[in-house]
Amino acid sequence: MTTTLHPEQVETTTRVLIIEDDPSIAEAVRRVVAKQHGTGVVASDGRNGLRNFFEDRPNLVVLDIGLPGMDGWEVLERIRDLSEVPVLILTAHDLEQEKVRGLTSGADDYLTKPFGVQELGARIQALLRRSQSAAVATSSESTTYRDANLEVDWAAREVRVDGEVVGLTKLEFQLLQTFVRHPGQALATQQLLEQVWNDPFGIGPERVKFTVLRLRRKLGWQEDQKDVLEAIRGYGYRYTPMGDTMTA
Repeated sequence: MTTTLHPEQVETTTRVLIIEDDPSIAEAVRRVVAKQHGTGVVASDGRNGLRNFFEDRPNLVVLDIGLPGMDGWEVLERIRDLSEVPVLILTAHDLEQEKVRGLTSGADDYLTKPFGVQELGARIQALLRRSQSAAVATSSESTTYRDANLEVDWAAREVRVDGEVVGLTKLEFQLLQTFVRHPGQALATQQLLEQVWNDPFGIGPERVKFTVLRLRRKLGWQEDQKDVLEAIRGYGYRYTPMGDTMTA
């Protein structure tokens, strides 16, 4: 069953898909979205959630992991196969392995039930703001970055490694963008949280770690290649380009 719910205040183009089988939780999330002048679309199971996702093209997905039938992990995998839309997962278990699995599977943030509506609202705002900021920054960028290994077309959001196109999510692209624009500079984990995640809570350094891990895998940068992306223990990371760099 799928229900489209409209905001109670000012109309907006912001659309949030809420995939949650508990009606009370879905309504709580829907009300938070409405207070932020957004439109909430609620789906009570994974299959209907995916159907709504492809039909409505939401700006953000709030996804429960414990769904009947197709669970949240499979829904997240399907979404990440085709889209970079921000995903906030809801989990009933405050277990580290679930959080790690969510982050490594491509979720942008997580929240453990029960949660406070103020925290939920702040996290939704942060994800939407980050997504919009990345889109604006990308659309205004007209140069191409190149070094001996990497080529990035900022306007087209196209990344190539040794001539081969590599698909990145918006979060991974923004993280790469931050590294590339600060070559040779040691960037603290907290700096990355602020610049890439726009994290209002100043927590969650593991989010940086697992996104860096995914970025390394996609770009073919092994952890022992310290000359490319070096992990600085207890501090953060440093990106050092291969060979000369060029922008056009």
